[in-house]
Amino acid sequence: MASVKLKSTDELNVMRESGRLLAMVFDYLNDFIEIGISTMDINDLAERYITDQLGARPASKGQYGYQYVLNSSVNQVVCHGVPSTTQKLKSGDIINVDITLEKDGFIADSSKMYIVGNVSPLAKRLADKTYEAMWQGIRKVKPGATLGDVGHAIQSYAEKHGYSVVREYCGHGIGREMHEEPQVLHYGQPGKGLVLKEGMVFTIEPMINQGKAKIKVKKDGWTVVTSDKKLSAQWEHTVAVTSDGYEVLTLRTEERV
Repeated sequence: MASVKLKSTDELNVMRESGRLLAMVFDYLNDFIEIGISTMDINDLAERYITDQLGARPASKGQYGYQYVLNSSVNQVVCHGVPSTTQKLKSGDIINVDITLEKDGFIADSSKMYIVGNVSPLAKRLADKTYEAMWQGIRKVKPGATLGDVGHAIQSYAEKHGYSVVREYCGHGIGREMHEEPQVLHYGQPGKGLVLKEGMVFTIEPMINQGKAKIKVKKDGWTVVTSDKKLSAQWEHTVAVTSDGYEVLTLRTEERV
């Protein structure tokens, strides 16, 4: 617990603004992510918008030696897909766009699935059920709950619908650093793990596979794909533990109901 940084009211206010700006980036990209655009074009659009329009910093660029602003993970890519000028989206693709943004010293992290053109019902179902799995986890967040409660909610929902949960990657604490404690697993047992306290801020970002959970990393050292070449989906939000529950700091316009 000593290594988990609890955010003050003032720090949460700054993180709330970082999250609001990051949500705006996705709102902006909605008009561009369509058939024919390259994943590098998406990267460049996001970078210009973050720096020129929002006056913020794309926090992933330069982190761990990574050269780009976002990850673009298409179809069987689980996470960490690298933008490319030659990879152009085609009808039937599903793509996860994962972006981080830093403003006034604090970072927000979020990702969204985009459905491109005429997508198969099975691909659409995977994206939809992964989104709901993320929310199953988010809804468990409150003081006194455990990370095991969060992970179990995600795992049980995904597996109930015939999917598998990737175990090698997880959510994470976030604040002044992109990756802080705690690690937020997307599987687990109720009542187990770290007890949540007001002021904790972390990401919930399940990676759900259509087939088996097994993955492999491609030769570029970044791109993670399903071993069986079946589809994978992911959604992510940055979540704060409040006095009586949770607040999603990166909530997008279409999610505000």
